[in-house]
Amino acid sequence: MSSLPKGYPKHVAIIMDGNRRWAKQNKLTSTIGHKEGAKTIEKIVRYANKIGINYLTVYAFSTENWKRTKEEVGALMGLLQNYLDNFAKKADTENIKIKVLGDIQALSKGVQESILNAIERTKYNTGITFAIAFNYGGRAEIIRATKQIAEKVKNGDIKIEDINEDQIEQHLYTAGMPDPDLLIRTSNEQRTSNFLPWQLVYSEFYFIPKYWPDFTEKDFDIALEEYQKRNRKFGGK
Repeated sequence: MSSLPKGYPKHVAIIMDGNRRWAKQNKLTSTIGHKEGAKTIEKIVRYANKIGINYLTVYAFSTENWKRTKEEVGALMGLLQNYLDNFAKKADTENIKIKVLGDIQALSKGVQESILNAIERTKYNTGITFAIAFNYGGRAEIIRATKQIAEKVKNGDIKIEDINEDQIEQHLYTAGMPDPDLLIRTSNEQRTSNFLPWQLVYSEFYFIPKYWPDFTEKDFDIALEEYQKRNRKFGGK
């Protein structure tokens, strides 16, 4: 992995917003918009790996996205499965480690198998960790962690007094990963949309009006440069 320039973030999170609006603007179907968005993901994760970013986490499908039409949800599931099957091979040769955040039990067996195969195939890679938040909801993640900890207390494995931030973090999907230093959101929407609510408490936010399919390596560089200008105080003076 390349060494990062001084002051660059180690972990970048991205809310990839605007695939459908990009498609509508270009008089295309939403499925094509999502396919173009997938191409952008691949481009950015490779670039992030090249410049030495340690972690890249993207918001691909939220628990709220099930409210979309059956056709669109089905297309997204198929796209994820094909993407993982194809990209896992490339990621393995490019030293990219794939991780998936979210409740995969609610997905079809085929999608689950593709996820597990991609994780298994790339688990020993030492380059960037590429985390895909799929069927992910931040509040659901915290509830899940709380239940797991409560079960341990019930079984006598830990005491209530042992519950602290570290204990909670160990039960999140992001266990073992540092919190994001920088959150990028495209299409100029300025909210976190139930994405990593625990992990983003001290992250720097960067919003860009471009739709996700139009996001480029240059846009990524500009976001990193903006991050370098920020003075992170973490609650201090």
